[in-house]
Amino acid sequence: MKIFKILPALLSLPLLLATGATAAAPAMTDRSCHLPGVVEALRCVSVTVPLEHAKPQGAALKLHVTVAPAFRQGSRSDPLFVLAGGPGQAGSDVLALLKAAFDRVRATRDIVFIDQRGTGRSGKLDCASKPEHDAMSDAEMMTELRACIAANKSPLSAYTTLAAARDLESVRLALGYGPVNVWGGSYGTRLAQAYARAYPASVRALVLDGVAAPDQVIPAGGRDSQTALDGLFAACAKDAACHKAYPNLRAEFDALVTKVEAGDVHLSLPDPRTAEQTDFTMSSDRFLGTVHNILYAPADARRLPFLIHNASRGRWQPFIARQNLAGDFGNDASMSMLLHFAVVCAEDVPRFTPELMKSDAAVLARPLAEMIPKLCKEDIKVPAVPYAAPTRIEAPALLLSGALDPVTPPHRAATAAKSMARAQQIVVANAGHGVSQLGCAPRLLRAFLDRPQDKLDAACMAEIPAPTFQLGSAGPQP
Repeated sequence: MKIFKILPALLSLPLLLATGATAAAPAMTDRSCHLPGVVEALRCVSVTVPLEHAKPQGAALKLHVTVAPAFRQGSRSDPLFVLAGGPGQAGSDVLALLKAAFDRVRATRDIVFIDQRGTGRSGKLDCASKPEHDAMSDAEMMTELRACIAANKSPLSAYTTLAAARDLESVRLALGYGPVNVWGGSYGTRLAQAYARAYPASVRALVLDGVAAPDQVIPAGGRDSQTALDGLFAACAKDAACHKAYPNLRAEFDALVTKVEAGDVHLSLPDPRTAEQTDFTMSSDRFLGTVHNILYAPADARRLPFLIHNASRGRWQPFIARQNLAGDFGNDASMSMLLHFAVVCAEDVPRFTPELMKSDAAVLARPLAEMIPKLCKEDIKVPAVPYAAPTRIEAPALLLSGALDPVTPPHRAATAAKSMARAQQIVVANAGHGVSQLGCAPRLLRAFLDRPQDKLDAACMAEIPAPTFQLGSAGPQP
């Protein structure tokens, strides 16, 4: 249900630890394939794993794995496993990183994109997206979601981080690799840490981008999102042109929050797909979710003052156009909603205590904080998974953080590093949620993976400039 992408996935999961014994290589098939976003032929591998690892003779599922072979055959035996975010995003959804971030690494290593169980081509647990969802109210959308959950036949309790970590070991064995390097983005950093703890001998090095700390809880992201929003407002106030164009930006935003919460924003705009005039009320959830989503990328965030200012004057068209990006039906790489809720309800919500709710309260996190616990209790109904304190990771780790990240800011990586023997953190001043594809980062990834024991010189990352603010309809300043 792509309309739910307006509620940002905070990409956090507790670490569930268990050491698995080495097993025989699982069954697999291997074929040449072409996937969206990549021109060349890749290898599509299907690896059969137990649905419940405690019952190896029981029901099974097939994991989809995409292998981009190294350009120089036989030069390195340690591939790079790629774990996407979410929870709910598949490795095959982020194949664009093959060129954007991993081109240099691929010169000497295979790049292996893994569709986590319940995502992408690994038995995706999702709800159907329909064009009519755009015209539905939040209450109607919730009814649709609950009907989808009720119709689900998959045992959601089998879709945990520990199960996904065990799947990674099955993939490694099936492909015949020795120790592997693991790149994780956002939630994928949590899964990568879980794998490194469960199978320490199988992990050579970690690259964690947008690092989720072991103690991070969904939907407790209020303070981080508020810090990012406050930082944006402060940056606009310090920029002469932005401050001149939007001198009352914070007051305009606060007034919009009050107005949408009161249900006083009634709009009549052309449908983006049919061009038919559509009447609807802007809800608080959709407004706040869109603002939160915009903060993920600095270039996008620098458009937010323009969107807020225009909306405050009754011109909602630019804001709605940006909101519609989250519900683009031309994009097949949607989050696996049921997988997302299965993981969060079992592993995060049990730790979302009243005390944490109170201390983390903030306007942008309010939709998630109100919706997810109730949905977990009344509809998902998976058993709670006990939280285990993180044990020490011995593998060298490179932690990448964007200073402007509203979800996994640098302090999350600093917390994660406390339980790592050899961690180095790079903080990029003008980056948000995702660093690996920016500036000289692809070169640094190759350098780290070649010699993970060496300290990187990351001064080149300071050369990434801050985007300019958008001051008018023509777009950002030159």
